[in-house]
Amino acid sequence: MLEARDLARHFDVSRPFLQRLLAREERRTLRAVDGISFTIPKGTTLSLVGESGCGKSTVARLSVGLYGPTAGSVRFEGRDLAEARSLADQRRRMQMIFQDPYASLNPRWRVKNIIAEPIHAFGLVKSKGEEENRVAELLTQVGLSPLDGEKFPHEFSGGQRQRISIARALSSNPEFLVCDEPTSALDVSVQAQILNLMKELQQRLGLTYLFISHNLAVVRQISDRIGVMYLGRLAELAPAESLFKRPRHPYTRALMEAIPDLDMTGRERIPVGGEVPSPITPPSGCAFHPRCPLANERCKRERPEMKPAGDAMVACHAVEEGRDDAMPMPAIARTAA
Repeated sequence: MLEARDLARHFDVSRPFLQRLLAREERRTLRAVDGISFTIPKGTTLSLVGESGCGKSTVARLSVGLYGPTAGSVRFEGRDLAEARSLADQRRRMQMIFQDPYASLNPRWRVKNIIAEPIHAFGLVKSKGEEENRVAELLTQVGLSPLDGEKFPHEFSGGQRQRISIARALSSNPEFLVCDEPTSALDVSVQAQILNLMKELQQRLGLTYLFISHNLAVVRQISDRIGVMYLGRLAELAPAESLFKRPRHPYTRALMEAIPDLDMTGRERIPVGGEVPSPITPPSGCAFHPRCPLANERCKRERPEMKPAGDAMVACHAVEEGRDDAMPMPAIARTAA
């Protein structure tokens, strides 16, 4: 349903021209997304995970056309998204659930008007009665009462607001949803409710998801495939269970070390050292090499490309050369296996 080909998005973060002229400073470019490729088959979920600032949310906005790509393309059912901005039906079929349920809802509007806005925009009903019935149906679908439509967003909890955001996204009868960290602002128990709701809606309505998260544990149950991003690029792309049973990239293993060890094995964890480099001045070669325990001279000078490793795609010289066995498996991977 969705295909990204060598997708890149760069932002000019230079200072104003006169200041650069006086300081004899070159333009500064932030490489938020730096050439990634993936596909999402119809009815499946691809999750992208990684640290804050790795480019996940930029990919989300590129996928629905909120940003235009600097290079590469996004194709929705074979049609380039850049060419489809004027096609209302195609735009209707793509919707987005934003990260913060406290900021993504208009505080001055009643919930019924918030949910009905896409219905108006795409002309999906012919009468006021049809609109009210559709809003009531959507509220019931996400576990709220039709009477809640008369309330304002401030009268709801965070989890209920996110349910309203989901109802709004579903109001245009979409087939593809981009979920930009929809549970990160919620308590753990509420996160589970929202994830279960999204999984149930996917099975019932045949939805396709691009799910963005910084937490591997959150996406394990909802994902068919998981892509691990680091500094604007994909480090690993694999089926969800394969990723947890045998993570290949050193960065994926480092992320898994951060997941709580519920079996309490007592094994010493190996935290990833250093800090995330700046996407304005990324390291040469592999962007992860300053923090990687398996890095060698080749990693410092040559950028790895995505290559098959079993049923996964991995961008790592250590995996390609068979040196990744020197790094111990995370506890959660041994449990999954």
